[in-house]
Amino acid sequence: MLRETAARHQLIFGAVGVVVLLVSGASAGHFLGFLILFCAMLAAEALNTAIEALVDHLSPEWSQMAKDAKDLGSLAVALLILANIAYLAAVLFGVI
Repeated sequence: MLRETAARHQLIFGAVGVVVLLVSGASAGHFLGFLILFCAMLAAEALNTAIEALVDHLSPEWSQMAKDAKDLGSLAVALLILANIAYLAAVLFGVI
């Protein structure tokens, strides 16, 4: 998975998120919440990579099914990225 550029970017995001939480004086509960969301995001990225590899193997030529499968995997990752950003923003602005 670390060969994927997106996964490396997400790991950098995670490190930045930890620094933001440290600087903001977040509680242990906030760190735990971020860790859970971050792990879910990495898991979705791993599943998305697996979907892409499988689809490329089964359908090397372009097909609507392959496009849909890849797009849905990417959507899952994007939604978890947004959830992570929203969580950090909520912690920073004292919403949670």
